[in-house]
Order: sequence, then C-alpha cells, then structure tokens
Amino acid sequence: MRIYVPADAAAKGLGAEAVARAVSDEAAKRGLQVALVRNGSRGMVWLEPLLEVETPEGRIAFGPVSAADVPGLFDAAFGEHPKALGLTEDIPWLKRQTRITFARCGITDPLSLPDYEAHGGLKGLHRAVAMTGGEIVAEVTASGLRGRGGAGFPTGLKWKTVHDAVGAQKYVVCNADEGDSGTFADRMLMEGDPFCLIEGMAIAALAVGATRGYIYSRSEYPDANRVMRAALAIAHSAGVLGPSVLGSGRAFELELRVGAGAYVCGEETSLLNSLEGKRGTVRAKPPIPALEGLFGKPTVVNNVLSLATVPAILAHGGAWYHEFGHGRSRGTMPLQIAGNVKRGGLFEAAFGMALGEIIEDIGGGTASGRPVKAVQVGGPLGAYFPPALFDTPFGYEEYAGKGGLIGHAGIVVFDDTADMLSQARFALEFCAIESCGKCTPCRLGATRGVETVDRIARGDAAAIPLLEDLCNTMKLGSLCALGGFTPYPVMSALTHFPDDFNTAREAAE
Repeated sequence: MRIYVPADAAAKGLGAEAVARAVSDEAAKRGLQVALVRNGSRGMVWLEPLLEVETPEGRIAFGPVSAADVPGLFDAAFGEHPKALGLTEDIPWLKRQTRITFARCGITDPLSLPDYEAHGGLKGLHRAVAMTGGEIVAEVTASGLRGRGGAGFPTGLKWKTVHDAVGAQKYVVCNADEGDSGTFADRMLMEGDPFCLIEGMAIAALAVGATRGYIYSRSEYPDANRVMRAALAIAHSAGVLGPSVLGSGRAFELELRVGAGAYVCGEETSLLNSLEGKRGTVRAKPPIPALEGLFGKPTVVNNVLSLATVPAILAHGGAWYHEFGHGRSRGTMPLQIAGNVKRGGLFEAAFGMALGEIIEDIGGGTASGRPVKAVQVGGPLGAYFPPALFDTPFGYEEYAGKGGLIGHAGIVVFDDTADMLSQARFALEFCAIESCGKCTPCRLGATRGVETVDRIARGDAAAIPLLEDLCNTMKLGSLCALGGFTPYPVMSALTHFPDDFNTAREAAE
C-alpha cells in the first residue's frame, strides 16, 4: 500500500506531520506494509492535510485529515469514510486547472529523480543539450513566456541579451526571494518539484552560455531550502549538473544561497548585491544585469515560476505553450488565492480568466460569508480592485490599463469590514520599513506618506491632495519598484473606496 501525505510547509502547519506519524504507527500496529511518500501539496489548502492512497483506479483522496482520523481510515480499508473525496484528479477544483508549471507538484516524490523522469521530467533538458544556445532562446521567445514575478518582461528577450553579450563568465540567478504577502507558489514548487527548477536553470545556462548559477532563497523557507539542497546533490550525482550536463560536455554548477529575508532583495539588483556579500541596496540602471550583473558579468535573473516553466516549453515546443493565454499574456499563471476566502490555495490556469470568476467561482467568495469589498492582486504593492472591476481579464496589459499589476499573482481577498484607509496606511508603512534607503522618494516619501494618511484619518481633508502628489513623486522618482509601486495600493484605495476617506471630507465641509 502506498500512501501520500504532503511534507509541504502549509500542510505541515495544518497537522501533516502528526498525520504521517499516525499512518506509520497504525500500519506497524496492524502489521501492514505501507510505503509512506511525503509528496508536495496539490494546492488545495482548505483540504490539507490531504491524504492520498494509490489504487488500481487511481489515487483516492481524503481530507482534511487529522491524526485522529487515521485509525478509522484503516478500519474502512481507505474506502467509504466521511473524509473521502473520491479520485483526486476528479476533484472539481483540481480538474478545471491547466497545470503546466505545477504538473507534477503533489504527484511525485520530490526527491526521487526516477519519479521525476517517469512523469516527463528532463525531456526538455535532453532536447536542449542537442540544440545551440540561439535555438533554445528562439524556442523560449516563441512561447511568449514573460517574467512571473514583476513587470512581466519577455523572458526570451532577456535571454537573448545575455546570449549575445560578450563575457568570459556568465551566470543564471533564480530569484526565489518570495516576499509578497499572499504568495506561496515558489515555496510550493521548491518543496514539491525541485528538479523542475533545476532543469529550467540548466536549460537557461545552455541557452546563454552560463556555467554557474545560484538560487537565492529566503531564510523564512527552511523546508524549501532543505529540499532544494538535497535535490541539488542528487542532480549533481546523476550528471544533471556538473562539468558535463547530461553528458553534453557543457558545464553548469548550481548552488543555493539563503538571504536574510529583506523584502527589497526581491528586486534583482539588490539581490545581486546580496549575493556578492554586500548590503542589499538597489543599483541604478543602466547598466542592466543582462550586461553587467553578478560580479559585473552578463547575468540572467528570473524568478522560480519563469524558470520552472521552461522545461515544459522545451519538451513540447514554444508554439504549444503560446496557444494558452490571452492577448500578450501567454501560457498559464499559478494563481495564489488567499486572505478572507473560502477556498484558498494554488490554482494554475491560462491567462484571461475574469477576476470575479477567480474570486467567486474558484475561491468560493469570502470565508466570513460577507460580501467581497476589495481584492489586492500582485502582493503588498498591488492595487485594490473593487467588484466593479471584477470583469477585468487576468493579463498584464489589462491590469496595467486599470492601474494594477499582476506581479507574482498573489490574490488577497477582503470582505466589507475592511477599512481601506488603514490598508493605504499599511502599504506606506510597509515601504518605509522595507526600503533600502538608496533613493529619496522611497526612503522619505513612504515615511511622510504614513504621516499624511494619519492626518487624513484625523479629518484633515487638505492632506488628500498632498497624498496624491506624494504618490506621484514616488511613482516617477523611485529607483525600483518598491517605491515606484507603493502608490498603487494607496491610490487605488483612495480612488475606488472614497467613503473610507470621508471622515476628512466631511470634516472639511
């Protein structure tokens, strides 16, 4: 009997360790041979811990399971039980997804390379070692893949710049510093399918001529870091990494580096400074990292989701991937649904789905049962969208046109009890705390912004134009997105939820 209990951090936080121990103890008590696999999460957080049992018909799911449920599951021979959910693949929330980046997450043993290969792993890398760097870049360009962690810059264009750059040494750096509130996709993938990220980075190295790479993770992810270290050792022993990638004669060495958790190190130049052992402050651009990046050498910097999507693109072709999506937003996006929502978790779907469908249909509305008031997309620097904008298709240009951003696709739901003036203050306070201090608009602007919002809260209507002017200065004058994007949540709160700022307006009258 093969039983799967996730070792994902979210599942563990909900009791998966106790469930795993109970399974082992109960099997030993009954004299049963049970293979316990600690897989990744399927992403249905409200059903965690999700226990699965392998059967001839497929894997049967039970959840959410507690340790106290385990004896009863054994008594029922993992058949009829109040926690039974049927075939895992038939669960509607999972069945309606288009899983490409997360195709294996929750299915395979994260640290079994044979399991990874049995489910399509390394096909992209095997194809890549037979191609030139330019051919790989062309394939990624044809896919339409864009950055999955920031402004959505075309991945193929970034790779071509590094490919064409002159340099005796080139690097590939994975930005795994996932610091946005409401985001957890990077962590889930590193814990549940680490070889996918390794394969994607190896393909990127072959494409641009890099021989060294680094995964920059955060200290707050101990489980992900432990799994990645183990996966890197396995990949190196198997010849996936090292002096001759898959026997190609082309070298690629890859290391994990862990940062101290500074939010600003999610910005690529600040991350590079940290990797070099310097303080994590933003660099002025130009030069861009693609030309002068890590240690002054041409460097590809992509986030986890971008790099982990590359193996599927190389395995199936850029044209195949380009068929998914909407407008200039091609492929799929792992949506991370969180906050006050009934069904939170990771839902991978092609771009183009309306925000209202994501919140009401997939997410099931609020966990409190109250009406949805606002949804913040793109992390703590993302705009707040009211229900009036819920028909907006999920896409880079569509969100930019409404004063928002996709970012890392973190989606945080708020019900009608949320105070949007307080949320605007939180955004500015967050920026003030996390600013690296390199530029004046961010360093001082955020602090003055908190003071200005406090004036508005006390009934000073004259401070509202000042807040608008301050946000405009930060947006146009900041060196990086931390200061430049902080005005998005502030101005969207002021624009779409003016009633929450009415204390000042009424006082002025």
